[in-house]
Amino acid sequence: MKKKSKTNELFTTLVKKATLKQTVYRNTLETLNLLKSGMASLASEYDSLSSKDAKKIPFTYKDRGEFEAELRFAGDTLVFLMHSNVFEIPRDHEVMNTPYIKEDKERTYCGIINIFNFLNDSFKYNRLNDIGYLIGRILINKDKHYFTEGKREIGFLYNSFGVTVMNEKNAGDILQSAIYYTINFDLLTPPYNDVKEVTLQEFISAVDSIKLITGKRLGFKFQADKD
Repeated sequence: MKKKSKTNELFTTLVKKATLKQTVYRNTLETLNLLKSGMASLASEYDSLSSKDAKKIPFTYKDRGEFEAELRFAGDTLVFLMHSNVFEIPRDHEVMNTPYIKEDKERTYCGIINIFNFLNDSFKYNRLNDIGYLIGRILINKDKHYFTEGKREIGFLYNSFGVTVMNEKNAGDILQSAIYYTINFDLLTPPYNDVKEVTLQEFISAVDSIKLITGKRLGFKFQADKD
C-alpha cells in the first residue's frame, strides 16, 4: 500500500508538471500567432500607402512555419523564432526577486520567442557567413504574463512581469518596438584590417560570404548586440 502511494505521488507530480508546461507552450504559441497577425496587418497597411517612395521600399510578411515568422522591410529582415521547449528562469535572474514570482514558483516556467535581425541581402545572395543579431526575446508564462529582454526599445522592466498580460495590443507594441530598433540599428563599415586581404579563390567564389563577412556589428554570430 505504501509503495502504491509513492507511485501515485510520482504520477501526480508528473502530470502536474507536464500540464504546466503544456499551458506555457500553448500561451507561447498563441503569442507567436498574435505577432504573425500583427505582421500581416502591418504589411497590409503598408501596401495601401499611396506614396511613390513607399512603393519602392519592400515591407513583406512571410509565415515560415509553426514556430517561425519573417518580416522584411527596407534592407532588413526580422525573424521571430519560438523555441518548442519550456524553460525555467535561472535563480540569479533579476525577476526572481519580484513578489509575483515568490508567490508562485510555477510562474518561473516560460516559453521563449527570440527576435533576430538579419540583412535582406544575406538571404538574397545566400551569404551563409553573414551575421545575425539577437535583438530581443519574449518570455511568457502560464498566466500569459510576460516580460521582454533586449536592446533599448525592446527591453522591459521586470517588475511589470506580474501585471502585463500578452494580448493583441501588447504583441503589436513589441513588434513595432523591434522594427523601430532595427531601423535605427545601422550597418557599420568593417575595420579596414579585417578585409584588406583576400585570396583570388575567395574573391572569385564568394567575395561577399567568405572573408568579407557582412553584419551590422562585426564579431558576434547569433548573439545579443553589445552596443
